[in-house]
Amino acid sequence: MKFITSFAWSYLLWLVLTAGTNGLLWSTQELIAGLIFAGIVAYTTKDIIGEKSTRFLNPVKWLEWIAYVPVIFWGMTKANLHVAWLVITGRIKPGIVKVPVELENDAQYTILSNSITLTPGTLTIDACPEEKALYIHWIDIPDGMERPESSEPVAGSFEKWARRLGR
Repeated sequence: MKFITSFAWSYLLWLVLTAGTNGLLWSTQELIAGLIFAGIVAYTTKDIIGEKSTRFLNPVKWLEWIAYVPVIFWGMTKANLHVAWLVITGRIKPGIVKVPVELENDAQYTILSNSITLTPGTLTIDACPEEKALYIHWIDIPDGMERPESSEPVAGSFEKWARRLGR
């Protein structure tokens, strides 16, 4: 099942990346090349993607990810405006902050870390599951937030989404 999951995602990615090269349709050569490359990728990554690989074939998961897209884009928009304000005013207070999180697995840590890093002004430096924490470089640490008690000030609702999406 790991091979099938990896193959399906690899082939889907191939189709998305090659769409439009011949109008909106794919040539026979592109479809065959996609099958070959997806097979190679699936074979080489079948032991890497983990035991819960079938969760990515669940249509409910797809809907959850689609619902997350506006959340991440809204977070990115707010962060862009904030960083633009910081650049204009020149008021920054950068630093590295240890942010406590309540996550259960590597997928959740990856989703949260990437979501934080995608928003301008923050960069995940390290994820420490044994400490239940992320180390984040924050471009503007508000007063009193040098040691936040939760991820809310840094990540907003991203931690809740990471827990849901990474199950």
